[in-house]
Order: sequence, then structure tokens, then C-alpha cells
Amino acid sequence: MLMQPNTRRNFLQLAAKAGITVSGAGLVLGGLSAPAFAQGPDFTMQQLMVPMPLKDLPIGKDDAPITVVEYASMTCPHCAEFQKVTFPKLKSDYIDTGKARYILREFPLDPLATAAFMIARYAGDDKRNAVVDLLFANQDKWVYVDKQVDGMTKLLTQAGITKDQIDKCLADKQLYDNVNKMRDIGADSFKIDSTPTFFINGRRHEGDFAPADLPKIIVA
Repeated sequence: MLMQPNTRRNFLQLAAKAGITVSGAGLVLGGLSAPAFAQGPDFTMQQLMVPMPLKDLPIGKDDAPITVVEYASMTCPHCAEFQKVTFPKLKSDYIDTGKARYILREFPLDPLATAAFMIARYAGDDKRNAVVDLLFANQDKWVYVDKQVDGMTKLLTQAGITKDQIDKCLADKQLYDNVNKMRDIGADSFKIDSTPTFFINGRRHEGDFAPADLPKIIVA
């Protein structure tokens, strides 16, 4: 199991207090169903890059002319599809060449996504993005199974994260609160109600997109 019985119970109680619920196959956040497809407002980079409860961990050069900020949920299939299909092309053509830098921010749509983000952060700044990549790449092994927490635990232990570390992580209330504060700021300050939502130099794009769409979307 991912959590000891008392830890799991406390975590789910905290999640319920935060207003995150799972209803059938649909994810619900604060009474809003996901995904939603209406395009929301754009923001300036000064507005978007305010200090966050959890620090940004950019991939790419700090002086890149384009900054891509993605708000994602670990259990979102569209986010996983972007990470597996489009992100490698974004990295090779834009990030590695110095044209863009990329930042992923937490926007968990359910308690399982919150737990996944907590573990990724708990792994350390140098490993967080790798854990996110691992979980997205293997989403079918822990999201779309009967015993989701067991599936996540098995995957993470194979990657060198022990069950004791996972249990300790999920008992960290401050980390739990900070992951959910990331979501709350996204919803309240940047009007996000679906994942993935991207900001390209502050310009909003909602929903996944294919590698062929990069030239018209990733522009300064």
C-alpha cells in the first residue's frame, strides 16, 4: 500500500477539506468539472512569474526569449499525452536550442494527483522533473488500475523511492498544503479550470497540442 491506514485516512480527509473529490470517471475541482474548453485570459509575464508556494524548476536557459508555463495534473490523460508525444519535440527544437524554457506547475485535479506531485517534490529539486516524467510515461500502470496506490508504489519503488519515504512524504502536511496552494493560485489568480493549460510568454493556450503545432504556438 502507498500509505499506512491512518496516513491514508488523514490524507483523504485533508483532500476532502481542500475541496477535491473524485466522481465516477470525472474529476471535480471546487465544483468545476474537468476538462473545460473555454479560453480564459492572458497575463503578463510579470503577473505570471510571481513567487509561488513551491519554487519553479525551469528546464532550459534562464535568458531564453520564450517561457512556457504548463499547469498540469498527474492524472490527466491529456497532460500525459503532451508529455509523451509533444514535449520531446519541444525540448529538442526549442529548449535545447535556447529558444525557450519550460516550467511545469502543479494543478492536481484529485487526491491521487496531489499525492503524485507530493512525491515528485519530496524526491528533491534535482529529481522532481524526472519523477513527473516517469509517472506520466506510466500513467496506465497507476491511474487506470483497480489498486491505484499500489500501482504508484510499485512504480516508484522500482525507481529507487522506498515505501518508507513515500509514507513519510504523504504525511507531510506542509507539502500537501503547498501543492494545493499551487492549484488554488492557478485557479484564483490565473483562472485555470482545466488541464493542461499553457502560458507562452503569458499568452494562454488551453488543451494538448501536437508536435506539428509547435511553430504556431511556441512564439515570442
